Amino acid sequence: MLTAKEVARLMDISAVQSQSTLADIDECCAMAREFGAAAVFCLPAHVAYMKSHLGDAPGVKIASVSGFPGGAELTETKADTARRLVDLGCDEVDMVNNIAWLKAGCESEYKNDVASVVAAAQGRPVKVIIECHWLTEEEIVRACNWCADAGAAWVKTGTGWAPTGATVERCRLMKETVGDRCGVKAAGGVRTLATLEEMYAVGVRRFGLGVKSARAILEELK
Repeated sequence: MLTAKEVARLMDISAVQSQSTLADIDECCAMAREFGAAAVFCLPAHVAYMKSHLGDAPGVKIASVSGFPGGAELTETKADTARRLVDLGCDEVDMVNNIAWLKAGCESEYKNDVASVVAAAQGRPVKVIIECHWLTEEEIVRACNWCADAGAAWVKTGTGWAPTGATVERCRLMKETVGDRCGVKAAGGVRTLATLEEMYAVGVRRFGLGVKSARAILEELK
């Protein structure tokens, strides 16, 4: 069984909903410092605030999002956002894929979208949110392969804004597709320790969680 410390190091504690407040970001930072999370996430406008309130938390990465939550911004806009996030001090960037291009089979446009953000991140890991809720299994496989080809460090199940997100079956399919080419992050629907452990067993190594879910899981382990 995973320990509380080990689980915390798998967690991206996030305040990335439209209704997320500065108080929510404060709570994310406090939890990250208390438990030693992998990263804290907020929306781009609040990165400077989050960085100033996280303080010196050893090993906790500062992170934000590009093209979130829709994914259909201009590629240049996504890349510019990633560059600005790096300038603000972000260690990781999660971007949303272009679902229309994925479904239409626009491989070159899709891969360029991902590769442009990867380049703009200047070596920082980029996770591509493929938003599984809207995809068939065939499209999930396609997205994972194209993201890996384009240099993504991770593929991620969802934004948390769609009606569903991570399931064990989707996570298993994603891991089987990417193998060791990139990691798999589960987000959207991970609310219990049992679910987290099931997803870990099929190869998930990062979990995007809101404060309430993260605290419930870690308190259960403690």
